[in-house]
Amino acid sequence: MRAAYAIASDPTSPRSALRVADLPESTPPEGWVTVDVRAGSLNQHDIWSLRGVGLRADRLPMILGCDAAGVDQDGNEVVVYPVVADESDPRGLSLLSERFPGTLAERVSVPPENLIPKPAGVSFLDAACLPTAWLTAFHMLTTRGRVEYASAVLVQGAGGGVSTAAVVLAVAMGKRVYVTSRDPGKRERIAELGATAVEPGARLPERVDVVIESVGAPTFDHSMKCSAPGARIVVCGATGGHLATVDLRRLFAMRLELLGSTMGTGPELAALLDFLVERDVRPVIDSTYGFSAIADAFARLESGEIFGKVAIDFLH
Repeated sequence: MRAAYAIASDPTSPRSALRVADLPESTPPEGWVTVDVRAGSLNQHDIWSLRGVGLRADRLPMILGCDAAGVDQDGNEVVVYPVVADESDPRGLSLLSERFPGTLAERVSVPPENLIPKPAGVSFLDAACLPTAWLTAFHMLTTRGRVEYASAVLVQGAGGGVSTAAVVLAVAMGKRVYVTSRDPGKRERIAELGATAVEPGARLPERVDVVIESVGAPTFDHSMKCSAPGARIVVCGATGGHLATVDLRRLFAMRLELLGSTMGTGPELAALLDFLVERDVRPVIDSTYGFSAIADAFARLESGEIFGKVAIDFLH
């Protein structure tokens, strides 16, 4: 079957470790089910895998990809939840493409409980954007950030999959949303989504109750200074640097909560799908590539110029 996979790890030139070609299908674990993939999307996790982060050399070649929507063995349209229990991992879980083959192939196998029904009103492409970035943002806002008790939200760093999802979701939830970006073009696009876009480090007109933080060291002090008493700063990544400085005086005086967050649960993915249908919200897609152009899709992702998700249409 056609697949996009890592043949090696290359920390300095990750796309040189990418191959797109036919691979023999591996035998899935007993009880797992197979999905014919109709659409997928890329994540920074795929770039990190090519760099060798979280993907051991003895597991190469490894099919990449965490996100997919398709049709199961009974003809049902489904979305694939990419988190699998894994006792060998210190986290107790792994994502598809870390231990088990990922979604960037014509077929992917998962435990049956990892299949979430796809609503008829959500396209395969839109659904395939949800399982990683959008689920992460939804979990950060709802479960970790308790956004139902918030009036205002700050999202650090516009453009990426998680940050863009957090903006769209928080706006749809009726919150006042502020977003930082160095790029004037991205600030304009953020404003079109219903948020207030500001330059990094800018003073906000109010303190916020929830901060969505994926940048890390360059923005963390700003995140703390913008936080209202009792605010939740939810961290899912550190794309700008992982060694942030925390002013403990502000932490205890303002009674702030620093919360780590990774992905979300299967039921939360189902709830996210219901939310999108109920509020008539759809993912922001930066660009769509056919499977034969998947190398170009990786180049687009790595460019850092994206606004939203890079999607893969397996039917083209």
